[in-house]
Amino acid sequence: MLLATGLISCHSEKEEAANDSEQTRLEQARLEQAIHMDTTSLMKVVDTDTIGSRAKLDALTASAWMLVDDSTGMVISAKNAYERRYMASITKMMTALLALEQGQLTDTVEITDDVCIDNNAHVKAGDAFVTGDLIYEMMMSSDNNAAYALAKHVAGDTLAFYDMMNRKARYLDMDNTNFANPNGMPNDNNYSCAADLMKLARYCMRDSAFAALAGTKEKEILLTDGRKMNCKNVNELLFTYKGCTGIKTGSTLQAGFCLVSSATRDGTTLTLVLLDSRTSDKRFKESATLLDHGFKVMRACK
Repeated sequence: MLLATGLISCHSEKEEAANDSEQTRLEQARLEQAIHMDTTSLMKVVDTDTIGSRAKLDALTASAWMLVDDSTGMVISAKNAYERRYMASITKMMTALLALEQGQLTDTVEITDDVCIDNNAHVKAGDAFVTGDLIYEMMMSSDNNAAYALAKHVAGDTLAFYDMMNRKARYLDMDNTNFANPNGMPNDNNYSCAADLMKLARYCMRDSAFAALAGTKEKEILLTDGRKMNCKNVNELLFTYKGCTGIKTGSTLQAGFCLVSSATRDGTTLTLVLLDSRTSDKRFKESATLLDHGFKVMRACK
């Protein structure tokens, strides 16, 4: 009997070790795919200036962007992609990622006075949400109070959460990035660049839970007291651009109007980081222009 128990225990440990090894392999592959950027291969295949969008790209008001073919990491178009910029609510991608990875999604998060730093936010002091629902609300409504509440809940206090954000940034090889809050409100020490945010976006979208919330157009969010909050995603491309699958808007006077977007057409998935566009409307139109250009380039490659 003791021998049988020992054999079962040994077998279980081997299975657990094998599962851990497989998870490590999958995570390593995900990381390598997300941070890989190929800036040379495309030039050997096609002259992007002949695709017909050059004049449109030159007219864009955004001060920085990077457009990548997701499956290969090929950079299709870039402008000032490694120059430091403020990122506004694009910051919430990292907050959502860490809340999904480190939080208990069925926990209750109570909204306290100390996390209510934005009077215009939908989430108010005294509200309470299940963690998973609050992540949806934060991403879809770009809710600043929800971001602070999640940071405090996941890490115990917000300063500890900033450390988590910056450790994850280093893990993702985001060398030109620093996080100083969980929501992207104006702060000179909360910055990144288009290339770094591309790594974050591609890593996030390889998490099925993150991809699901980034692409959700509308959702009814339940508070724990039974009240309902109807959320509509503030990313207009989800409603207007064919094949759009996400990801996150951002805007402040400091950062301008920003958008990280992804779209899939005919088996090709593109990811775009666009920073510091002149108006809210222009960030969506300019993102659509860049994505259109990207799909034309990739069709020419094939």
